[in-house]
Amino acid sequence: MFQSDLFPVLGLEAVADTRYQWTALAVHPHPASAQGAALLALLSQPDAQAAFAPLDCIVPLADPLSIDAAQAALLPAARFVLQVPAAALQDAAARKHCAVLAEQGFRLLAEGEAGVHAPQAGIRGIAHGGKGLPSALSLLSLPGPHWAHDVDDTARFAACRDAGMGWFSGPYSRRRAAEAGDGTSRKRLLSLLGLLAQDADSRELEMLLKQDPALSYHLLKLVNSAAFGFTNPIHNFGQAINVLGRRQLQRWLQLLLYARPQQDGMPNLLLPEAARRAAQMEALCKAQGGDRDRQDLAFVVGVFALLDELLAMPMSEIVAALTLDLDVVGALLDRAGPFGAMLALAEQQVPDPAAIAALGLTPGQFWESQLQGWRWAIQVSRTI
Repeated sequence: MFQSDLFPVLGLEAVADTRYQWTALAVHPHPASAQGAALLALLSQPDAQAAFAPLDCIVPLADPLSIDAAQAALLPAARFVLQVPAAALQDAAARKHCAVLAEQGFRLLAEGEAGVHAPQAGIRGIAHGGKGLPSALSLLSLPGPHWAHDVDDTARFAACRDAGMGWFSGPYSRRRAAEAGDGTSRKRLLSLLGLLAQDADSRELEMLLKQDPALSYHLLKLVNSAAFGFTNPIHNFGQAINVLGRRQLQRWLQLLLYARPQQDGMPNLLLPEAARRAAQMEALCKAQGGDRDRQDLAFVVGVFALLDELLAMPMSEIVAALTLDLDVVGALLDRAGPFGAMLALAEQQVPDPAAIAALGLTPGQFWESQLQGWRWAIQVSRTI
């Protein structure tokens, strides 16, 4: 394992398919972090493989020659997709080396159009960001999948999908939030959030849940899933409280608010992202020495930070409708206070090592929080 002061700082971004299901993780190393073989070695560690399963990792490889065949043979090649610059394939030695990596089981994507060099280097697909689209010939001549990254909105997503690209990442996933619904639905959601924040009586929660068939359905479906392994089926909210306990019930209800299907029936990508932030926030708080109550507050910050996009409302209005701890309010409104810095860090696509150090944490501790966040998010996306 790496020394704590040399531990790579990585950003991780979800990559989804055309059905809005997570299929891979894109790795964004901090410029000062390890590259090539050292980066792949970290991601191949058993704890990382267990946390990220069954998702593949897309790893940028600026120089294909930075990892030799002997090092590559020690890695679980089937779990890695290597992203290489198309320009690097102009070099015959790089093409030959990429072909060797492909023979070892790695899948390779060219960032840009590699033209006639693609089949010689074992390239399977195209990675493309920014404006425009790869040529139809380049997309049709390779088996794929082709990855569109930095997709900024649903129109761009549709254009890339129609062109034949099958993997997507970028802000579009955040801007495709569920419709806020009518005023009654929004008011009911805020009321439920308020009750959860105040640790309300179970009867109050049950009365409100009965007015929301979709949420009730998701809750019963959840507690009866294989993930919990209860022997007897759960038929009502009272039983759910008894088997889950109030702490776990509150956490799952907070996440289930994001589980409402969208108008086209597709899942909401805000759900796993909210779960990731919540679990990572909890882990960061624990690493700082926070007790269980503080960890619960950090979890709430992570879940609630996307409510403005879920409800299509300003965060100030949402916070005004709820009774929240002042540290939670400061973090949600201004990224201020003890939780604000944590949240800002959890939101960064490429984490800043200085921000990690400012929280009194090592890069290794931050990595552990990332593993916990992604492990929980993947579990949630597969369970709900």
